[in-house]
Amino acid sequence: MFLVEIAALSAATCWAVGSIVSVMPVERLGTIGFNRVRMIIVFAMLGSYVTIFGGWETIQKDQIAEIMLSGFIGILLGDTALFATMNRLGPRRTAILFSTNAPMSTLLGWIFLDEALPPTALLGTILVISGVILAIVYGKRRDQLHKWEAIKGPLIVGVGIGLIAALGQSVGSLIAKPVMASGADPFAVSAMRVGITALGLVILCSAPVQAFKLKTKLDSQIIAHIVISGFLGMFVGMTLILYALAKGDVGIVATLSATTPVIMLPMMWFRTKERPAIGAWIGAIIVVIGTGLIFMG
Repeated sequence: MFLVEIAALSAATCWAVGSIVSVMPVERLGTIGFNRVRMIIVFAMLGSYVTIFGGWETIQKDQIAEIMLSGFIGILLGDTALFATMNRLGPRRTAILFSTNAPMSTLLGWIFLDEALPPTALLGTILVISGVILAIVYGKRRDQLHKWEAIKGPLIVGVGIGLIAALGQSVGSLIAKPVMASGADPFAVSAMRVGITALGLVILCSAPVQAFKLKTKLDSQIIAHIVISGFLGMFVGMTLILYALAKGDVGIVATLSATTPVIMLPMMWFRTKERPAIGAWIGAIIVVIGTGLIFMG
């Protein structure tokens, strides 16, 4: 009883913990370097799982190009932008910005796939945008001094990169949707998407550009954080959400899994010893309500 709801909330919790765990290695390695190491580790996890338990055979040859394009846009560009946002705006603002992928996916599905766009979805989109603005503009008190609440560089640039991350996630999912609908194994598709991302990042990091290099050498602490981040965020979290979507109502699952920004707030409170501002709480809750309206419409 309530296994679907528990799975969806657990997935949101995994993503919240994974984001917080990622902060340190992103700062120390740099965005590109961190994402390269993370994708290699996650590909090893997913590839091993699919090879042992099967799933490669569910992918057709004519689907490979779509999967690669989906991985390039959704993970290579989207995830890199996501962690670049985290480096600039911290985990709380990044999580709230990334939640805009819900209305983006709905609008893209309406434009390109002729999917229905009921009035409740439009209302939900407005609520998500309003919640994001509220959480960013009024989400920090003046007495909050922890570096996770600091903004590096212009705020508008960080917000723009965060929206690009959300858009990359939405477009990548849109491209992969027909592949998933054909019955392809989700783990095999994810492994291929992560694999092409890892390959792209390895090639990118081989270029003689300092920004693409690791800012510091890998050590056991950094590697442990990356492994935990990848395992929770892209393996356990994904498994739980797939189970929830297979067994439960998509609207309920989407709403519960969108609670990541809310779940993250008490975690940050515990970690930083600074109580989040009321605007952060209200904005995050409005985002969850908006996401629920989008997928329940």
